[in-house]
Amino acid sequence: MIKKYTCQNGVRIVLENIPTVRSVAIGVWIGTGSRNETPENNGISHFLEHMFFKGTKTRSAREIAESFDSIGGQVNAFTSKEYTCYYAKVLDNHAGFALDVLADMFFNSTFVEEELAKEKKVVCEEIKMYEDTPDDIVHDLLSKAIYENHALGYPILGTEETLDTFNGAKLKEYMHDTYTPENVVVSIAGSISDTFIAEVEKYFGSYEGGKQEQVDSKPTFHTNRLARKKETEQAHLCIGYEGLQVGHEDIYNLIILNNVLGGSMSSRLFQDVREQKGLAYSVFSYHSAYQDSGIVTIYGGTGAKQLDELYDTVQETLSKLKAEGITAKELNNCKEQLKGSLMLSLESTNSRMSRNGKNELVLKRHRSLDDIVLEIDKVTKENVDKLANKIFTDQFSVSLISPDGALPKNLV
Repeated sequence: MIKKYTCQNGVRIVLENIPTVRSVAIGVWIGTGSRNETPENNGISHFLEHMFFKGTKTRSAREIAESFDSIGGQVNAFTSKEYTCYYAKVLDNHAGFALDVLADMFFNSTFVEEELAKEKKVVCEEIKMYEDTPDDIVHDLLSKAIYENHALGYPILGTEETLDTFNGAKLKEYMHDTYTPENVVVSIAGSISDTFIAEVEKYFGSYEGGKQEQVDSKPTFHTNRLARKKETEQAHLCIGYEGLQVGHEDIYNLIILNNVLGGSMSSRLFQDVREQKGLAYSVFSYHSAYQDSGIVTIYGGTGAKQLDELYDTVQETLSKLKAEGITAKELNNCKEQLKGSLMLSLESTNSRMSRNGKNELVLKRHRSLDDIVLEIDKVTKENVDKLANKIFTDQFSVSLISPDGALPKNLV
């Protein structure tokens, strides 16, 4: 059972006790990411995440790393477009220690100039590594094509130019404006009693923050074609359609639809593109849901000379899906696959911590396992078929990275 508590300052705590395990996962979730940035400070959310590990008033960067290694625990963090998370997983008897270190990183990171300079070099290398991975950056290029100048189109890593402008004062100002108490959720899952909520409140329940300016606006879906010429062995193609926002009433219909289209080895795209025609090693689809928008993305990587055939095959798969709909077998298989994935995720304290943290941060509500299974069972062929025809129209964006940068001939 999930226990929820709101501190006096607005920080929310969610705790799920799992008595059958010996581990505890603790995550500090902040509702800020690249979406909350400007062209001038793009990448600051991600860089701030890095700097949390570079030393506090009482611990050096090495001591932070050693503190978890010495107890057989794990600590890490990630930044997305709409939130940032710092998390740790330890044995249950080390939960208090892990919380202390995470809180120390959150409140007492020093951002000294020497560490800033070193970490800028590290992130620059991360950006370069990303640039050397065309099957990754083509997805960022698609976001740019769809959202244009909206912040959802910004790269999470930022650029080397914006990175060079960051200093301790800017990081502290950004934290003050975005790491506000009402924007923070602490999620705990594992072998832990409800009394641990009081421990969390001691650290997070009384701090104050600034007030973030509400400058964000709902993005507009654009239909653009962006292509980059790059020395690669393959052509990397992404096709993006307008999807659904987080919590939309049709979200489970879309999950089923995506699974049928390109979410598994038995999916239409995998079978048509890879198994039948041998056009790609990697081909798949996925849905990205944001607070007020979403994207359904189809990706395929193939030899440059086969790009036209890859594109045509994808469109043929979509046309057949819209014309004939999904089959009863596909519907049943996808439902059981979703239920199985859901059940298996319950065996991981990290998964439960993440699910609870995101649900509280984004949706401010939690659904029981029975409720979710009920929603999956309610999905019908008629509703999935209707959604397929609504989403897969001629309004889509394309991104491409290939040796010649030439778009598919039949792309209109």
